[in-house]
Amino acid sequence: ANAAKRGGRANYRFYTKRMSEEVHRRVTIGHELRRALERDEFTLFYQAKVDLASRLIVGAEALLRWNSAALGPVSPEEFVPIAEETGLIVPIGEWVLTTACMEAAKWPSPTGRPIQVGVNLSALQFYQGDLISVVRHCLDASRLDATRLDLELTESMLIEKPAETIRALRELKDHGISISMDDFGTGYSSLSYLQRFPFDALKID
Repeated sequence: ANAAKRGGRANYRFYTKRMSEEVHRRVTIGHELRRALERDEFTLFYQAKVDLASRLIVGAEALLRWNSAALGPVSPEEFVPIAEETGLIVPIGEWVLTTACMEAAKWPSPTGRPIQVGVNLSALQFYQGDLISVVRHCLDASRLDATRLDLELTESMLIEKPAETIRALRELKDHGISISMDDFGTGYSSLSYLQRFPFDALKID
C-alpha cells in the first residue's frame, strides 16, 4: 500500500519479494535508530560555505551521518525519512543542534570574521518540539554567539502553518539567529509569497 501511495494517486503495485526485504530493512533501521543516540553512533560533518568574492570560508552546514553498529553506514536519504515518520527526528535533531553549536564555538577565526554554522530543521522539530527553548539552551550551553547560528527550513514547512511559522521565525531572529530556506525551487512557493517570511538567505536547489 505504501509503495502504491508513493507512486501517486490512482496507483497500484504488485507484491514482490523485494518489497518484503524493503519493509524488513525499514523496520530494522527504525529499531536501530532508537538506540543510535545512546550508542553515540551519530557524527556531524561540515560542508563549507565560501564567499566567492573573497574566497574565504564564511560558514559551514552541519551534515548528519550515521554509522550503525548493526547495519554499518546508513545513508541520510534512507534513515532521515524513517526518523521523521517515527518522531525520532526530534531528539536526533536536538543532538545535531547541540553538537553543532558546541563544535562551532571551538572553531578558530583566522580572518577575524566569525564562521556561521548552518543546521537543518525538521517540520516535527519546528511544530512538536519546544524549538525556541531548545535553541536558547544550546546557545547558552555552548556560549556560541546567536549571530553565528543559521537555521535552515524546507519550503514545505512554510505551507503547513504559515502564521505559526512566521511568529516562531521572528522570535528566533529577535535573538540574532539567521534563517535560511533550503532547496528553494523544489516546491510551489513564489518569491512574493516568501516575502511574508523573515529569511536572511535562499538556498537555490
